[in-house]
Amino acid sequence: MEYRFLGKSGLKVSALSYGAWVTFYNQADEDMAYQLMTKAFDHGINFFDNAEAYAEGNAEIIMGKVFKREGWKRSDFVVSTKIFWGGPGVNDRGLSFKHVIEGTNAALKRLQLEYVDLIFCHRPDIYTPIEETVWAMNQVIHQGKAFYWGTSEWSAEQIREAHRIAEKNHLIPPLMEQPQYNLFTRNKVEKEYAKLYEEFGLGTTIWSPLASGLLSGKYISGIPKGSRLDLKEMGWLKKRIERETTEARIKQTIELRDLADEMEATLPQLSLAWCLTNPNVSTVITGASKPEQIEENMKALEVVPKLTPEVLSRIDDIMGNKPAVDFDWREN
Repeated sequence: MEYRFLGKSGLKVSALSYGAWVTFYNQADEDMAYQLMTKAFDHGINFFDNAEAYAEGNAEIIMGKVFKREGWKRSDFVVSTKIFWGGPGVNDRGLSFKHVIEGTNAALKRLQLEYVDLIFCHRPDIYTPIEETVWAMNQVIHQGKAFYWGTSEWSAEQIREAHRIAEKNHLIPPLMEQPQYNLFTRNKVEKEYAKLYEEFGLGTTIWSPLASGLLSGKYISGIPKGSRLDLKEMGWLKKRIERETTEARIKQTIELRDLADEMEATLPQLSLAWCLTNPNVSTVITGASKPEQIEENMKALEVVPKLTPEVLSRIDDIMGNKPAVDFDWREN
């Protein structure tokens, strides 16, 4: 396993990490969760990602039971939660001071932990001033309930504003962002945040590296009957996959799969390895519902050295979506 610093901090996270989103969505089997998480840990994964919204809090409960059952040394693993969607009550959502504090306390209780290492604002809240959220996150850290705080799917402008407020009031600024990043979705990580990496030392814990399964190759011929996405509870994700599985994307996926075959790798391994070639990616959050999927994902680390500049250029040609650099008018 490779370990990378999380942004400018001294905290190291495994280049590949394990997330509870979807994985534990319909997974009430603690024994299977135990197998998956211990398999990941045995392969060197030290970062486990979660959120209060995942399975309405059940994902945190299951993960907490595994932590308790396994008894890992607390300094040997990094765990996160994300705050925004905490329940049906009028104050159970958003990033108000009230919900940040109460949501954090509830998450810790479900996880059976005294603190999380990372806590994220799961989405921007258009109704709560960013200043209020910065003060709330600062309080969470000062209370020892988290070590670092960050954002998820915030704009560069919103992240910059949080830093401005923190600097003005001598508060702790956000360290990391959790954006979607994969071969289909590149602009935010590669272009919008480009100046933030150097300006603030922004770290990234990227999600959906396989584009919700599109880059697994499983859906080239449609969603298989009896698959996880065919379950009634997963209807929201099924609709999303069906909406995004365009003819053009199917063509790109097939070409990527052929390239992976040339490299003696699988399409998922190639897709994960491609994410890892970005030096601004601190960790790639992976999911798995079977232990053998974790085994396959780990082999992506062996594919990274094969992604030479020539191969990366071929991938860019296939995708045709590499964000354009700012135009240099001085040279014209």
